[in-house]
Amino acid sequence: MFRSLLAASATVALLSGVAHAQDVKTAEALRDKALLDRTAWDITEDLTTTIGPRLVGSPAMERAKDWGAAKFKALGFTNIKIEQFAKPSWTRGEESAELVGPYPMKLGIVGLGRTIPTPVGGIEADVALFHTYAELIAAPEGSLKGKIVVITQPMVKAQDGSGYGVAGISRRSGPVEAAKRGAVAVLIRSISTSDSTVPHTGVTAFGEGVVSIPAAAIGVPEAEQLERLAKKGPLRIKLKLASTVDPNDVAWNISGEIKGSEKPDEVIVIGGHLDSWDVGTGALDDATGIAITTSAAKLIGDLPKHPKRTIRVVMWGSEESGGSSEAYIAAHRDEVPKIVLAGESDTGADRVFALKLPTGAAAHPLATTAANVLAPLKIYVSRAPATHGGADIEGLEEAGVPSVELDQDASRYFDYHHTADDTLNKVRPDELAQNVAAWASFIYLVADSDIDFRALKAAAPAAGH
Repeated sequence: MFRSLLAASATVALLSGVAHAQDVKTAEALRDKALLDRTAWDITEDLTTTIGPRLVGSPAMERAKDWGAAKFKALGFTNIKIEQFAKPSWTRGEESAELVGPYPMKLGIVGLGRTIPTPVGGIEADVALFHTYAELIAAPEGSLKGKIVVITQPMVKAQDGSGYGVAGISRRSGPVEAAKRGAVAVLIRSISTSDSTVPHTGVTAFGEGVVSIPAAAIGVPEAEQLERLAKKGPLRIKLKLASTVDPNDVAWNISGEIKGSEKPDEVIVIGGHLDSWDVGTGALDDATGIAITTSAAKLIGDLPKHPKRTIRVVMWGSEESGGSSEAYIAAHRDEVPKIVLAGESDTGADRVFALKLPTGAAAHPLATTAANVLAPLKIYVSRAPATHGGADIEGLEEAGVPSVELDQDASRYFDYHHTADDTLNKVRPDELAQNVAAWASFIYLVADSDIDFRALKAAAPAAGH
């Protein structure tokens, strides 16, 4: 009996080894095919050209919703869904700013997303300039009464984009904090790693119970000019911002699937966000994320046999000002135990340099397999676990769904992020294809496996042990 069990175990091990070897060959074939495939470029070009900027609440966003469903159908996806959710919209109006004193100078600005407008005639006031957000916070409440605050904190360039969170607080919270201190408006140095005069938008604090003031961004050279001028004497600025809000608007999450061949109820959720700011065509943010994940899944779907598990690609409908993550988890909470992994591509399309796996997975054989498959793409498997796979999967992560990060080189991403320069000509086709190759090969390995990331996390030693 014991010998029979040993023989059976050996047979299972041998068969598992054969299946594993075949998975590796398939993953390698997907990787190599993706490097020559144009689908991601075609998707990016079509979305940015046919639809253009895709602000929530705009006619273009409604066209994008239909475009997404049609694209899934044309590429062979099944179970295509358009899931509507409530999302108040914000529409930009006329904007202008000028330095009034010590001499007149027109300032190139862009209103921060969701900012409140100025009065119709604008606001003219003396400037209180702060070199950092921390300097603003140190100012006592009431000390900036009647002033226009200017924050000139620069953003640090980093491959992983980590400088964004530090500098971005000026945009996210600056207007609220300035309002507490009596200011009437805020201008910030763009959250940017470039030296361009083109200003960067991006969402600022908004919503019920948020007391804010009109806020806009200026380009880097103008921020530096204001710093120099402020050393010589007082500054005075006039600012005009117009915008409207529709509290009864909607947005949509659109999804399509490559159905699993053996365990179709076990799902891997990947995707990018379909919405964009209104100032560019949203190429790097995030048409490429849509293209990368859709193309990767399409390549897997073209295989003679689908992997065991279902791959679902989601085009999330409101990332820039929030809402799609909450809407997605609300619509899919019952499904959470069967969602085995989630990931989002949302840092442009420059090359992937690192893979971060869920906690506990680094010691699993899949990590070694993935490292070997991804090595020719110059991607390493990081020792650090994935901690945040994307804004649109935050709800899934909080519900316990394991997430993955394919870290992209963000060295130049924040040169163009949220600007009129976020256009198709900033996308590098070869690096876009490298992204697709990474996603297609890795997601296939997970989809055709039985790996349980939740169990690996539960078995992982606690931090510090």
